[in-house]
Amino acid sequence: MAGTVVVGLDGSSSSRRALHWAHHQAELTGATLRIVWAWEFPASLGLAPGIPEGWNPEGDARAEFRSVLAATLPADGPVEVQEVFAESDARHALVEAAKGADLLVVGSRGHGAVANVFLGSVSEYCAGHAPCPVVIVRDPGDEGS
Repeated sequence: MAGTVVVGLDGSSSSRRALHWAHHQAELTGATLRIVWAWEFPASLGLAPGIPEGWNPEGDARAEFRSVLAATLPADGPVEVQEVFAESDARHALVEAAKGADLLVVGSRGHGAVANVFLGSVSEYCAGHAPCPVVIVRDPGDEGS
């Protein structure tokens, strides 16, 4: 196959399972693995008195990404890895990163289960809008939900 497998990562157990699945698929097919980590300023920031001095949300996102990646995947291996950091809603970042890809892999649940009830599911959005096939990796804890 070769090509590209895109996966969304947010640090949740579901996204780590999706990363494992996507990594294995990329290894089997010789594809490049494109890992997407999206971050946004908190919505309440507009009501806050200001951004705390020295706060670097992108730097924090990159540091958390590195930590999660180191704890989830082997340090080296045959899979070429591309990292995508997007200051964007995860749904839109994933669909954008999937342009030209062969496969998009997402977890069934990420951070903020309550928020997903009101804002809609990232995996559902990707399934309906991605320009390539989508694999949704379910977390065993999701059984019956």
